[in-house]
Amino acid sequence: MPEPLVVIDRVGKSFGATRVLKEVSLTVGKGEVVTLIGPSGCGKTTLLRCVNFLETYDRGAISIDGETVGIRIGADGSRKARPDREVAAMRARVGMVFQGYNLFPHLTVLDNLTAAPVKVRGLPLKQAREKAMALLERVGLSEKAAQYPAALSGGQQQRVAIARTLAMEPRLILLDEVTSALDPELVGEVLDVVQSLAADGMTMMIVTHEMQFAREVSRRVAFMAAGEIVELAPPADLFGNPKNDRLRAFLGRYQAAHRI
Repeated sequence: MPEPLVVIDRVGKSFGATRVLKEVSLTVGKGEVVTLIGPSGCGKTTLLRCVNFLETYDRGAISIDGETVGIRIGADGSRKARPDREVAAMRARVGMVFQGYNLFPHLTVLDNLTAAPVKVRGLPLKQAREKAMALLERVGLSEKAAQYPAALSGGQQQRVAIARTLAMEPRLILLDEVTSALDPELVGEVLDVVQSLAADGMTMMIVTHEMQFAREVSRRVAFMAAGEIVELAPPADLFGNPKNDRLRAFLGRYQAAHRI
């Protein structure tokens, strides 16, 4: 197991009377790709959002590089919210890519990539543009730098969104259903980018309904059901020899729906 980057320790989260996360624990090592799969509503996206503190969590703790996310826990177990500036600084080091791209429609592709490094990190514009062009080259879109998001396909917009995240030099990237809004023929181009990041040692946590995507890109896969991680294993073991009844039923339904 590589040195831990993310440590999720008995995290709980409720919305009203509904417990969405129940004592979830998971460690993600530096350079590791861990994918969360499971039925809709099982808590996958909520867990991912808690890691970036887009959702508060009620119990337990999440730490990144030893720093507790969103809260400080006292010696007596008391919990105190961190100041907004500390939360913002942490988020600047943790990139998140969403299903819906979230590109600024009024900015060109190049300007989408340079806005945050210039405004948040204070990077000189010339340096930010040079770096942005290198990232667009990496995701195969350097020729689209002057275009606006509306002129791009869904797959191209998602690759721009990934490049924009990389422009902030994150220690960790969270990807939430980044292929689910794409036509099937466009999934591969996004998968290729994610696989290249994995090969370069980027630490990633991914939520997906695409089982083949999870199988190909992950070092480990976590199956969630009813707010809990019920099986965690390398993809060959989890998909090839599932031990949990709920996981076997889930994979059976997926295979039937996709006629695998």
